[in-house]
Amino acid sequence: MTTEANKDAVDAIIDQWAAVRPDLETAPMELFGRIYRIARAMGDAMEQAYGRHGLSRGEFDVVGTLRRSGAPYTLSPRQLSATLMLTTGGMTGRLDKLEKAGLLCRKPDPHDRRGLQVVITDRGLALVDEAVTAGVEVQRAALTGLTEEEVGVLSGLLRKLLAGL
Repeated sequence: MTTEANKDAVDAIIDQWAAVRPDLETAPMELFGRIYRIARAMGDAMEQAYGRHGLSRGEFDVVGTLRRSGAPYTLSPRQLSATLMLTTGGMTGRLDKLEKAGLLCRKPDPHDRRGLQVVITDRGLALVDEAVTAGVEVQRAALTGLTEEEVGVLSGLLRKLLAGL
């Protein structure tokens, strides 16, 4: 039950709609309004965490994808684009910047002479490991108001919601 003491900005929006459209079922608006605000706030916090390591969120996504692909930390630009849902043009820009920074390199694909492979460098590997640790700490701090059980329940519910979209 929501009390005046724990009302948030979404409650204010819902109250306004209730005043002008009492017939409107606002439960979905209430839920997705909070999801959107959480995503926005966490996106900003993650941008700051990665920024302290010289990476934007988009750049982290590229080196992070290479890192979590496992040794030898190599993917094709096409695989990266598909994983990150980026156009090839958008991916090329990120790869250019990361290569210039010495975090990855592009090499000929030994299995396809027309293709390239993107490989994370030792410097990129060390940096992404630092950045992902910092990011997880930011996320962990955001969850301090929830119990371990509540985190599990919330995760399960969000998984179920996402599967239904």
